[in-house]
Amino acid sequence: MENQISFRDLKLISPLERAVTKKGYITPTPIQAKSIPSLLLGRDLIGIAQTGTGKTAAFTLPILQRMTEKYPRVIRTLVLAPTRELAAQIGESFTDYGEFMPFKHTVIFGGVNEKPQIQALTRGVDIVVATPGRLLDLLNQGKLTLKNIEFFVLDEADRMLDMGFINDIKKIIAKLPERKQSLFFSATMSPEINKLANTLLKDPVHVAVTPQATTVELIKQHVFFVDQQAKEKLLLELLKHEHLTSILIFTRTKHRANKVAQFLVQNNISADAIHGNKSQNARTKAITNFKNGEIKVLVATDIAARGIDIENISHVINFELPNEPESYVHRIGRTARAGAKGTAFSFCAAEERNFLRDIEKLIRMQIEVMNHSFHSDTAKHATGAAAKPAPKIPFVRKTRFGHNARTR
Repeated sequence: MENQISFRDLKLISPLERAVTKKGYITPTPIQAKSIPSLLLGRDLIGIAQTGTGKTAAFTLPILQRMTEKYPRVIRTLVLAPTRELAAQIGESFTDYGEFMPFKHTVIFGGVNEKPQIQALTRGVDIVVATPGRLLDLLNQGKLTLKNIEFFVLDEADRMLDMGFINDIKKIIAKLPERKQSLFFSATMSPEINKLANTLLKDPVHVAVTPQATTVELIKQHVFFVDQQAKEKLLLELLKHEHLTSILIFTRTKHRANKVAQFLVQNNISADAIHGNKSQNARTKAITNFKNGEIKVLVATDIAARGIDIENISHVINFELPNEPESYVHRIGRTARAGAKGTAFSFCAAEERNFLRDIEKLIRMQIEVMNHSFHSDTAKHATGAAAKPAPKIPFVRKTRFGHNARTR
């Protein structure tokens, strides 16, 4: 069985074995055990796996093993990731696993000054980890070439498509050489994802470590029916419990993320928010403080949290339920990392009741309802129009001729 083999059984070269041992890893995760042998043989691969399953090591280790030293340095490995945070974490993995090897890498993403990134490319690197937008910018400026790529990884392909990167990805793929080893990872497999995989991969090995869009079995899931205006009070009551030590809270909007973080700070709970409007430095600082335990609560939107791989998150709290049930699976998967147990709390107001029904349909289970002092029967039993957000009313203004004009 996969989980009974050790890293020694994977026949890694000694510099990689040393790095893995230094990290304290003995047993590979299921995706590592299933992927590494095929990747070492040079096969293309499609992996259905969520963040937190160990997929980064599943591709960094075999790529580092198959790379050979070449001078002058040329870019031979390209990893594309949807967010700056995920790109940075993949970069850290190349640092950790490649510690005893001669290869150099750099991470390229937007939202920061491009000069240091261009300088790193000019000095010469073997491996580039990048988000699509900034990579295309630098390609168009002639700051790098992809003609020597031997290994190409497209990570979190489903989120790439959600974020509108499909055209950028196609432009980048068009610049890659025909002969290369290609790896494709996605948490879910839609027809569009399948189509993209088929254009990229040649006779790939298929690896799936969990059924598509299922929740991690180690996560205890609870739902709290609560009126919208009572959510903050409920949150404060929950955060009084000592076993809630490291909490990731999700909201649907950037504005709500800021409001929740400010509310917690005003009530003497250390918190910060991350979302797309925050600078990269502010986001990095917030994540570092959260990892170090300097702040107890990190409030995030779905896109900002994508790719965050932080161990020891004790609880995920859905302050607002997502309108896409798949996002719920991604959210709660932030806890229960590396075999640890985790807990997910979801607040459900009346207008989110249909969101909850969609989530339970997707995960094929009913989430346990929690009794609490702010319980709302109205939320619990909402149906029809009351169970979904009210439609946005167009703003009505008078035109200069006295007629009503509707604007969005």
